[in-house]
Amino acid sequence: MTELKDKIVEASLLLFEEHGFHGVTVKDIVEYCGTSKGGFYHHFQSKDELLFVIHDTFITYVLNKANDAIITYTKPTLQLHAIIQSFVKVFDLYKPHISVFYQESTYLKPHFEQLIKKKRDQFKQIVFDVVEAGQKSGEFRKELPVEITGMSILGMVNWTYKWYRKDGDKTIEEIADIFTDILLQGILTDEAKNVAEFKVLIS
Repeated sequence: MTELKDKIVEASLLLFEEHGFHGVTVKDIVEYCGTSKGGFYHHFQSKDELLFVIHDTFITYVLNKANDAIITYTKPTLQLHAIIQSFVKVFDLYKPHISVFYQESTYLKPHFEQLIKKKRDQFKQIVFDVVEAGQKSGEFRKELPVEITGMSILGMVNWTYKWYRKDGDKTIEEIADIFTDILLQGILTDEAKNVAEFKVLIS
């Protein structure tokens, strides 16, 4: 992003959080960040596209990190650990984006909504695939249904946006480690828990 595009996004995040999507005009946004309507429309075709970019930013980040984990590690346990770590940390990196997402997502135009859904589905499928691969390799418990296990991981971490505070008792890194411990303790086989490179990931 350019510096002006970043400023427009940051201004809109603050204004959307305070006044809601329909309570903010392009005029409000450009006045807040000290630019012109021409500057706004140079980067965004409409306020609707701006809302899409806000949504797309953090979803793209999580998806890219998940793909990186698949490329970087060959063992499902290590892949899942990396995915959970980056997934949790997104709530610190992009907390305003995520707040606006849950607050204003109903206003996404159908075309943009489909683009967002596609990426969310891709991320979900990666999690499912890693769980399934872990079961096949003997690292994860085979009696756990793949979809329920995957949705449990997604649901547990997604709820972070409701309670996480940057000034809270735990840092985002500590929270990520706690989530990793809970989840891996629950799905690793007894044999996998004794593998040296996995033991360091759990208490």
